Amino acid sequence: MTLVYVGAGLVALALVALILMLAMGSTAATGVARSLQLVENSVNERVVLRSELPLGDRILAPIYDRTRGLALRLSPSGTTARLTRMLDRAGNPPPWTAERLLGLKGAALLLGSLVGIALGGWSFGGLLYVIVLGAFGFYLPDVLLYNVGIRRRDETAKGLADALDMLTVCVEAGQGFDAALLQVARNVEGPIAGEFARLLSEVQIGKTRAEAFSDLGDRIDLPEVKNFTTSLVQADRLGIPIASVLREQTSAMRVVRRQKAEEKAQKITVKILFPVMFCIFPALFVVVVGPGVVRMVDTLGNL
Repeated sequence: MTLVYVGAGLVALALVALILMLAMGSTAATGVARSLQLVENSVNERVVLRSELPLGDRILAPIYDRTRGLALRLSPSGTTARLTRMLDRAGNPPPWTAERLLGLKGAALLLGSLVGIALGGWSFGGLLYVIVLGAFGFYLPDVLLYNVGIRRRDETAKGLADALDMLTVCVEAGQGFDAALLQVARNVEGPIAGEFARLLSEVQIGKTRAEAFSDLGDRIDLPEVKNFTTSLVQADRLGIPIASVLREQTSAMRVVRRQKAEEKAQKITVKILFPVMFCIFPALFVVVVGPGVVRMVDTLGNL
């Protein structure tokens, strides 16, 4: 009877083990889900040996990972999407992402607070230093990124008219619109070439042409670019020939470029007024009036 009990217990344990194995195995992904899981769990920076990573990633990446949560708690909702849009307008500098910028904001906040404590100590003045320097460090990455976006927008505006001229020539010569965009992206210098290359890549991965052009108008915050993208989207929907639309947009772009040049020329007189008054006129007065003043002082002194 003892052997029967032992055998029954072993059979029961085997059944329980079999049930557990089936239950655990049923939750594992198979087929396409298994392939997607392998892709998502591909090699990242944590798997790579630390000695193979760049020096900045080895030192700064762990700091950014710890300070990102602080920046997220102090930022309003939608900050990540706002930083992503600002990065798009700045041309997406290679080392930076929205998460890394949030980590930098948190690190700058802590650094500014420590500098404030070092300058003011544990007093009311030190508290003011902490608030001012901490806020300065927290918002400094936003200001720098915004300035980069503004400079890139100005550079894009300078090369836009030439890019549209080449695009119009290529389309009128018989090339397809996508081939003409590729030709412009290869031969035109400046940020507009990168934007056209990104537009083509988005169309190739499945975006519609209307969505790709709308995203282009959002990335380049210029009225003439928005007019250009809107015209092309409407021409694509209504079946209007692209060549005629490009010809009209190119002529309008030349007018806009000439008007901007005239506007900048009109602003020169106002911008040069203060340097002339505070830098050139004082030196001119010293050179012209100075010897006469010295002679008058000598003459009056002799009297």
